[in-house]
Amino acid sequence: MTPSNRTPAPAPDLSGRVFVVTGAAGGLGLATTTALARRGAHVVLAVRDEAKGHRATAHLNTQRSGARLDVRRLDLADPDSVRAFARRLREDGVHPDVLVNNAGVMAPPRTLTPHGHELQLAVNHLGHFALTAHLIDLLARGRDPRVVTVTSANHRRARIDFDDLNGEHAYSPMGHYNQSKLANAVFALELHRRLNAARSPVRSVLAHPGYAATALPRTGTVAGVRLLFGHLLRPLAQSPARGALAQLHAATAPQVRGGELYGPSGIGELRGTPALTSPAPRARDEAVGRRLWEVSQDLTGVTFTVPGTDGA
Repeated sequence: MTPSNRTPAPAPDLSGRVFVVTGAAGGLGLATTTALARRGAHVVLAVRDEAKGHRATAHLNTQRSGARLDVRRLDLADPDSVRAFARRLREDGVHPDVLVNNAGVMAPPRTLTPHGHELQLAVNHLGHFALTAHLIDLLARGRDPRVVTVTSANHRRARIDFDDLNGEHAYSPMGHYNQSKLANAVFALELHRRLNAARSPVRSVLAHPGYAATALPRTGTVAGVRLLFGHLLRPLAQSPARGALAQLHAATAPQVRGGELYGPSGIGELRGTPALTSPAPRARDEAVGRRLWEVSQDLTGVTFTVPGTDGA
């Protein structure tokens, strides 16, 4: 890891650029949206709860009059919602330059979506896989286009159990959270390889926030995780604004390259300014990447084709 002695600032002027941020109504997503809006970006808040999204934009507009904020409903657990979200962007002529795959759920009791997928896998990985697939051709025509996928340092503790992805035989709330975060990293690196092979202008970049004081560990999680991360360890956490710095850096800094992972530079990558770090060896395994890509296509029903330099 190469630490930094100062906070890398996002590009100072983002005017004319469009960012789609999932989970933008709270936590890291709202912190990311706030920072982007302050720099003149047009931000599409992709949120499951539209009322919460509109409350967030109303608050932001009191801080920055005239901020370009667009609230749109997106339920990542529902493939139909993901498809409809992407279709509406096209119909409305919204052309995103950067997609920030930020939304997530953490350590709930075992829950299956209506499509039969374990909730954390569905929201944290499969929904973002499908969303990226639906928007990749639009992104390829964007200005300095990027896909930023937010993982966790916990991805280093995980493995992907392809024989029991949904936890039917053995479910661990934190184990399956970690698996979903490894899936984020595997997906982003496989996307990077495919973008490179297609000579696409889109960069696929990873970021993780370290330990940030968001509502994620306190909402919908099992009691033990809620007590540990939501209360006992909370005084050690950095603010959402600090936690969002790594994904802001990945989304905007000119020197960022595809396939890189940014996280906090402090001890254990828990806190600190963003710095370049390394994904787990399992995340870099190309055979795992290809297999996850195929499985994700099967589970979402989405064929993910990376367009070449000619847009085809």
